Amino acid sequence: MLNSLKRFHWLDYVILALLIVATVTIVARIEGALNYDWRWEKIPNYIFRYKESEDRWVANLLMQGLVSTVRISIYAGFLALILGVILGVARCSTNLTVRMLARTYLEFLRNVPPVVVIFIFFFFLSEQLIVALNMESWARGIARQEDNAIWTFLFGDMRRFPSLISGVIVLALFESAFVGEIVRAGIQSIGVGQREAARSIGMSQLQEMRFIILPQALRKVLPPLANQFISLVKDSSLVSLISVQELTFKTVELVASTRLIFEAWLVAAAFYFVICFGLSLLFRRLEKR
Repeated sequence: MLNSLKRFHWLDYVILALLIVATVTIVARIEGALNYDWRWEKIPNYIFRYKESEDRWVANLLMQGLVSTVRISIYAGFLALILGVILGVARCSTNLTVRMLARTYLEFLRNVPPVVVIFIFFFFLSEQLIVALNMESWARGIARQEDNAIWTFLFGDMRRFPSLISGVIVLALFESAFVGEIVRAGIQSIGVGQREAARSIGMSQLQEMRFIILPQALRKVLPPLANQFISLVKDSSLVSLISVQELTFKTVELVASTRLIFEAWLVAAAFYFVICFGLSLLFRRLEKR
């Protein structure tokens, strides 16, 4: 701790002081100009509440939203990574058709506002897929079962399973475009000599990509992939627009029902910060290793 303080420059203290002054000023303006009545004492009850019928504490709106956000981010992150690697490899393919199809997909998603992309994929793909697979009826059947603890742990309330899957698919398809470009850049950063060496010992193009190129490329793209996953956590708030009940959606519900405007949104922002900052520290340690 002392070593960290010693590394502080005088400019760091100036910036810290300005942040404190700005925070105090904003709070004073809210209390004075808006005449806002702070009710922080009510917030803990919306994170956890005591359920008398079961004699235990259970998650309330904000914690339910936080858990749902974590679930969506993890599942969408894995799916986006798989799709992104496929797209990145396709972008480097020697086949012109494959290369152009992958490029069209990537350029479209990277140059269209995410809200538009989310609505397009929701109405034209994920919603149609859920109906085609009769997923809603299947999820309700699971929800009626008594021994559905594993399903509940993995996906939460199974009655809302279709909504969760919609959010995961939409978010993964959007984020896979950025992951694909990161993977493409990593693949193209590998020297030509590596490819020539692989071909000289009789490797096929698939073996070359699997054993030589991708292992080296993925090590190089770990930092930007980590940054993209953190962005995915923040972008997960966008799926609240299609009624996926994650943290932002639950916060809107809480604000609408209680008028705890600043308290609810500040807590939601704190939750997002803790997740993203924690992931940043984790990925930083992985990069060093």
